[in-house]
Amino acid sequence: MIKKDSSETSLFDGSLYLKQNTSPRLAKRSRPLAERLRPKNLSDYVGQKHILAPGRLLRRAIEADQVRSLILYGPPGTGKTTLARVIAEYSNSSFIALNAVLSGVKAIREEVAAAEQRLTRFDQATLLFIDEIHRFNQSQQDALLPWVERGVVTLIGATTENPYFEVNNALNSRSHIFQLKALDQPELREVIERALHHPDAYAEFNITIKPEALNHWLDVVNGDARSLLNALELAVESSPMVNGELTIDLETAEASIQERAVLYDREGDAHFDTMSAYIKSMRGSDPDASLYWLAKMVYAGEPPRNIFRRLLIFASEDVGLAWLKGISIVEACAAAFDRVGMPEGRFHLAQATLAMATAPKSNSTMGFFDALASVKSETHDKVPNHLKDAHRDGKEFGHGKEYLYPHAYQNHWVAQDYLPEALKGKIFYQPSQQGDEAQIELRVRALREAQLEGVMSGGAGDPLLNQHSKSIENMSVSPHLKQLEQWVERAMGQVSDELALVRNHVITIAKLKRSDLVLDLNAGAGLLTWPATRYTVEGGVWSYCVHRSEAESMSALAQELPWAHQPQIFYGDFNQDIQKLAKQEDFPGLKFDQIFARSFLNDREQWTYRINLLSKLVASHHTTKVTIAEPYLLGAQRLSSLIFKDRQDHIGVTDLQREWRNAESSIYQKLKHYWHQDDLLKALKHSDLPINSVQFEKVNFERKVRVSSERIKAWLSTSHDSYISQIKQSLPDSEYLNLIHHHLLHIAGQKVNWRVTWLIIHFDLEL
Repeated sequence: MIKKDSSETSLFDGSLYLKQNTSPRLAKRSRPLAERLRPKNLSDYVGQKHILAPGRLLRRAIEADQVRSLILYGPPGTGKTTLARVIAEYSNSSFIALNAVLSGVKAIREEVAAAEQRLTRFDQATLLFIDEIHRFNQSQQDALLPWVERGVVTLIGATTENPYFEVNNALNSRSHIFQLKALDQPELREVIERALHHPDAYAEFNITIKPEALNHWLDVVNGDARSLLNALELAVESSPMVNGELTIDLETAEASIQERAVLYDREGDAHFDTMSAYIKSMRGSDPDASLYWLAKMVYAGEPPRNIFRRLLIFASEDVGLAWLKGISIVEACAAAFDRVGMPEGRFHLAQATLAMATAPKSNSTMGFFDALASVKSETHDKVPNHLKDAHRDGKEFGHGKEYLYPHAYQNHWVAQDYLPEALKGKIFYQPSQQGDEAQIELRVRALREAQLEGVMSGGAGDPLLNQHSKSIENMSVSPHLKQLEQWVERAMGQVSDELALVRNHVITIAKLKRSDLVLDLNAGAGLLTWPATRYTVEGGVWSYCVHRSEAESMSALAQELPWAHQPQIFYGDFNQDIQKLAKQEDFPGLKFDQIFARSFLNDREQWTYRINLLSKLVASHHTTKVTIAEPYLLGAQRLSSLIFKDRQDHIGVTDLQREWRNAESSIYQKLKHYWHQDDLLKALKHSDLPINSVQFEKVNFERKVRVSSERIKAWLSTSHDSYISQIKQSLPDSEYLNLIHHHLLHIAGQKVNWRVTWLIIHFDLEL
């Protein structure tokens, strides 16, 4: 051992000085801060609540050690690798991590062979994590496929690129794909707070971060937690302690990270997304958004030639004939850019962009693709004889005969067939009424009408118009979805038309998202549960059944579904179970996004209690959408209307009709299920529920009903609760009763229209 003389001064003394006076944090520099702070459990994991909040499908699978092969897709610093390691902490499986940049087919085969041995000898499964899986080539990805398919390994892939572009389709189809999002500012603040108070980070130091410094970091890192921690680490390690305190100001923060991190790979997903946003902004005639996305592409280094190529396409595809000079303007800007170059060439990019964004729009050139589809599908599409070339030897065959030369006619036009026989009257070009094309449209329409008059018999058919609905970024795709869709369709098909109508209205109003957590109160046979399981493939469904038989029936049906998509079914004492669920005894942190209920508020005597139960299910700082379907007796049809079906008002009605109606109203008003929607609205508004507004929607269902003799006998029986006995209490006049008796007997055996009414109540709860 060599001892150093204390009288010497050397690098040793200098390093000691640095450690004591500049950065006492150097002792912790064996691993980067981001690595030291990597969470080991779900409670410490920050962000991605859309897939990892309590009750969500992925969280439940992790906690139950039921994770199947999955691919985590998202920008850098969103926690893909961390999530894979958290999954490993909850699993009894062996965990193997590979990096696609450093590993090849040989490494894969070695790990798979070891995994197969563990499975055979010790019955232990293996989680194989592959970071940057998109870097694997086709043969490397193919090497994984048989082992994933046989279950020798459970694959967890992480990628910053769209897996549908970069990952083998066979692997995608066998994996559940989850998209991770960039962290928002509150989540990034949580990351900073954790670093400042974590024992493996800076808990032992007195560090102050000025608000403007923190805001700079939050703005620049663009949702990347790793970049944020790297900036913090650099700022702390490079700043001196003053009286035991360290202050990070704006100047230090700016020095630690200079420019905004722009996620943009010219061959990756961000490139296509940004270019798509640019095109859609111009198509939507938003010049401000168009300039923003242009600036993002230029800042990230997108080749201007690529941008001008898209502008030239846009000029024909989206502006087209609405502004005939548009393509010339873009072409001129592109030529000018070639002569001028950067940076001044950015003026020409901006000019062309603004010209397209502010131009009138028309996509009538898309008619070409309709024509192309017809070419592919039509079998009898020969060129009509009069249009064939007559300049060769065609005259002997009659080619070109009866062709009418347009220039020989007034206005250089003549009505004539130009399409094949099978396509006569087919319309491909749909001129818009925008800009220059508005004048073109008038002329085309006039000529077309004149031409079609001689071409079509019985009127021309309108062309089919494609209707496109707006798109919620999934945040996942499951290999079981096709099976789930087919199963749910079968389950949903086994209900009456009336309940199917109610179900469809509830689901339409709810607008379920894939990540929603749904509570179905009074699930019955699963009227609302089964469609909810289809929509909430990233979330989950909790279903309460009133009767044990219902719960057992639903549980048996649910066994046909993949484990992760099975609803959580419970039954028993309604009030007790709901309070237990509200207290989150079994599922801590559970926050429902949607609550469904059917026949939940039909008993007005239970309103106060039931509404208070709803309030217990609302989580703080969280919005819960409630949709309730109730049979609405006030809007239900009355028996008297079958007799007086053509006289529904009170003008000129007979005495019998009036008295009969009044008696029926008296019967219904005694029922606890009879109430007016205004009464329910008052009860809701006077409750503790945090409601801003309540919406009501009436759903009427009419069906044909045969009035059987048995049904008539039941109505007219002497039983105290029969229809006629109840009417008698309010209408004792025997003459009227005899007439009612006579009229009801008269409709025996007839088929009548019978209407029932449901009331859909929906509102948002937010504490």
